[in-house]
Amino acid sequence: MSDEHGVELTVAGADKRDAGRGVARLPEPARQQLGVLSGDPVVVRGERETVAKVWPTDDGDDVVRIDADTRANAGVNVGDTVTVATTSVAEASIVSVRPTESLPEDGDTDALVADALLDRPIREGERVHVDGLGVVVVSLTDPDGPVRVVEDTEVTVLPGIDLDLSDGATDGDAVPDDAPDPDADAAAGAGEQAEDLGSTYEDIGGLDDELDMVREMIELPLSEPDLFRRLGIDPPKGVLLYGPPGTGKTLIARAVANEVDAHFQTISGPEVVSKYKGESEERLREAFEEAEANAPAILFIDEIDSIAGQRDEDADMENRVVAQLLTLLDGLEDRGRVVVIGATNRVDSIDPALRRGGRFDREIEIGVPDETGRHEILAVHTRGMPLDDDVDLDWLSARTHGFVGADLQSLVTEAAMSALRRTREEPVVAREDFEAALAAVDPSAMREYVAESPGVSFDDVGGLAEAKDRLTEAVEWPLSYTELFEATKTDPPSGVLLHGPPGTGKTLLARALAGESDVNFIHVAGPELLDKYVGESEKAVREVFERARQAAPSIVFFDEIDAIAGRRGETGEATERVVSQLLTELDGLAENPNLVVLAATNRRDALDPALLRPGRLEEHIEVPDPDADARREILAVHTREKPIAGDVSLGDLAAETEGLSGAELDALVRDASMRAIRTFAREHGPAEATARADEVVIGTDHFESALAELDRRD
Repeated sequence: MSDEHGVELTVAGADKRDAGRGVARLPEPARQQLGVLSGDPVVVRGERETVAKVWPTDDGDDVVRIDADTRANAGVNVGDTVTVATTSVAEASIVSVRPTESLPEDGDTDALVADALLDRPIREGERVHVDGLGVVVVSLTDPDGPVRVVEDTEVTVLPGIDLDLSDGATDGDAVPDDAPDPDADAAAGAGEQAEDLGSTYEDIGGLDDELDMVREMIELPLSEPDLFRRLGIDPPKGVLLYGPPGTGKTLIARAVANEVDAHFQTISGPEVVSKYKGESEERLREAFEEAEANAPAILFIDEIDSIAGQRDEDADMENRVVAQLLTLLDGLEDRGRVVVIGATNRVDSIDPALRRGGRFDREIEIGVPDETGRHEILAVHTRGMPLDDDVDLDWLSARTHGFVGADLQSLVTEAAMSALRRTREEPVVAREDFEAALAAVDPSAMREYVAESPGVSFDDVGGLAEAKDRLTEAVEWPLSYTELFEATKTDPPSGVLLHGPPGTGKTLLARALAGESDVNFIHVAGPELLDKYVGESEKAVREVFERARQAAPSIVFFDEIDAIAGRRGETGEATERVVSQLLTELDGLAENPNLVVLAATNRRDALDPALLRPGRLEEHIEVPDPDADARREILAVHTREKPIAGDVSLGDLAAETEGLSGAELDALVRDASMRAIRTFAREHGPAEATARADEVVIGTDHFESALAELDRRD
């Protein structure tokens, strides 16, 4: 939609890479209507006016993407309507800014601000976020009106100011006569929220859907409560955010509070607890009263499980705190515009009374990001980082399965430290630094279990062509051909059982499948789940599946499953409880095609029959001892890149090794290699053997000796 004054567009959040750049991304139709090209200045009119620089976007016809600073300067939120019009800007000769918080005493802050503002259109009274300094407010420009900072602009950082969000204006005592009139219009977005919270929607990667749900539950009740009254319903009172540690629960709460210009108050669950009777409840009441006095407000209760666990007869203090929290939430309808956000990584421990409607009205899972989400998070954390040309975020996001946002932040920090260790003069973060960081940082979301993205593929598995094909159909196809399964109303197999003699490659096949599918691989050794204490084994099974769901797409691989899933009535009580829990979890997998269970055993007849029926471990794939062709392929895999002599015939060797499993063929090649090393070392001694290491060769005699030794052992 357009008029003579510009084009009306809906505000959307900026791309992660655009945060702090003063960019307005416009769709092609809007650019054509305005007659602007990339880099041209435009004015964005909301409650106030601000200037920005045009860049293209592939979004729909009615969206403009602007960052948090630009939204605050225009006085709008995501979803509001603004008018975008053409404007002209002059080159600035002088620009003065004031920080909203104290600056470091060392360092050239003038140059830092000048670099951040270079080629950016600004005007007096606007807020700008500068990496390393925080938010600054443009105090003076010469000439007046919209200007662009150029190389010759004299940029000066003046003493800081205090911004009082309560009345939307700057503190008059702190603003000298030469500053512009701080009449709330200019400074509203640069207030206490920016100083205290600092988080914006552009700082959150990989959680767009979750962020939309949180905004829906929080922004509307705080900004437009009349909408709910007209509909005859009560606005939501609370939102419970749950998920593994480090996924961004606190960050989302802070960003929403910052964007809606609401008072944000944090209380940490453990800080509420007191040994004195009644003091814990009093602290909770005071927190709610303060939020009410500063409405519109968001009250954020971090680690809420520490004060709101399930009530029982033996926990007097906990029971009283939960009861007080319930009373306070029920009383929010009389308290004005206050929304309570709780965060926990132990949602099942929360008292059920808190989780009903009218209290925490919606529960939103903040889960482990997928590959696209990890790419966004990495883009956020590397936004101001000097990266070498060999750094590919696509490659890095594919390598970080199971990493949550906090892990990715640690990864980027570790890579930066690696770059600093290499050089202190103009360091650039290279691919080798991220390789070093990947070796040092583990994914916390799956730290209790062995979770990995295996580096092996089907190319590393010799033979077993039929098993590979069936595994591909059972696991990869539901992920790759989702539409075909939906069109035919076909549920993919929920579980696959690999069975066959020991050493035939069942575990290797499972790892290779995960490598081929590019998903998380969770390796669970069956006996590790057993615990002598009642309930602990079942709990371990539940936690494995819960973490697997959070890190989906993933493969849960139960190795030696016969150790925990024997026939009921023939095993102990602990094993029977584990079988029952496994059956329950498997029955719930039909609705989650991103989670597949693989199991391996060499004793299929020992498994409980209920596990093997359709809907559970329904696909049974035999992994037999290899035939001659398969043995040759296995030998080729294990001798790949080895210095094999020209007289070695893998075909002849395959014919001589009938009856050997894949593991035994691997051992054969390893033994032959050791014999070659032993011979070379004895002939030349340590020094000469080291110098001539590239001359060692594994010959036919070494394989024959290794095979004879293997026959002798049998």
